Amino acid sequence: MEKILGIESTAHTFGACVASSLGDITSDTRSIFNPPPGRGIHPREAAQHHSRVAAAVVSQALKESKTSLGELVAVAYSAGPGLGPALRVGASIARAISLWSDIPLVPVHHAIGHIEIALLETSARDPLVVLVSGGHTCITALVEGRWRVFGETEDITLGNLVDSFAREAGLPSPAGREIEVLASKGKNLVDLPYTVKGNDVSYSGLLTFLKERFRDGVGLEDLCFSLQEIGFSMLTEATERALAHTGKKELVLTGGVAANRRLQQMMKWIAEEHKATFSVVSQKLSGDSGAQIAWTGLLALGSGISIPIERSFVRPRWRFDEVEIPWRKS
Repeated sequence: MEKILGIESTAHTFGACVASSLGDITSDTRSIFNPPPGRGIHPREAAQHHSRVAAAVVSQALKESKTSLGELVAVAYSAGPGLGPALRVGASIARAISLWSDIPLVPVHHAIGHIEIALLETSARDPLVVLVSGGHTCITALVEGRWRVFGETEDITLGNLVDSFAREAGLPSPAGREIEVLASKGKNLVDLPYTVKGNDVSYSGLLTFLKERFRDGVGLEDLCFSLQEIGFSMLTEATERALAHTGKKELVLTGGVAANRRLQQMMKWIAEEHKATFSVVSQKLSGDSGAQIAWTGLLALGSGISIPIERSFVRPRWRFDEVEIPWRKS
């Protein structure tokens, strides 16, 4: 049995995890940077947070898994996309461990990590995947060795929509759970823009109108309810179109926003309509974590993927459809 350490540091979370080649997540430790209510994540402040907690988080992950550095076969890190200063902290820690322990260094694309941890949990074989998080909103399927995009946001992501509106309303960030709770109490659907272009969605206009209605005094609960109903419906429509186009019989929902039960409900409805099985990543592993990096790093290492220290740059704008996936057949 082989073990690998995975380090995640793309945005607000610094996480570390030890995963085994048997598919066991033997530890999952993380520390989340929480900016003051009404403020977003400042890249420099996130990086400072990660630097402060890195040693403790990595040590705890090793302790929980009862693993020493000498037992690791490799160390994986989130190479992108994400906030440059935050990414560099995680990469620096991974490089140091790689040098100290003389083990391979494996770069992992953050979005591929979200996908692979969901496929590990759900055992889906050839699904259409909907990835929704602060950094990604896309509909994808594996074709000829890469995750190809069948639909995506044309501007801001669904997670960005939620957090940006939360900041306007003075809620803490990340705010997915708070928005969901408030939405469950809303009863009136507010007239807001609904923008779907083919298989793509656009959320910037929806965000602008939400902010304007909030400033006009419209109730926060109704606005959160409307954000979910309209924003999720847009993505669900695009997903149904992609499901019909690809003919996939499995639909997987992953990423931080995947924890939202209303979104899960909408996606399950369209899957049933097209006689496809629906599955969703667990709430525990839906958000950013070292687990997604560790497991994907193991898969990549098994296909001979590693990187020399001198070439281990971070890539803040790295698209996931640029990444070859040799460990998974189309």
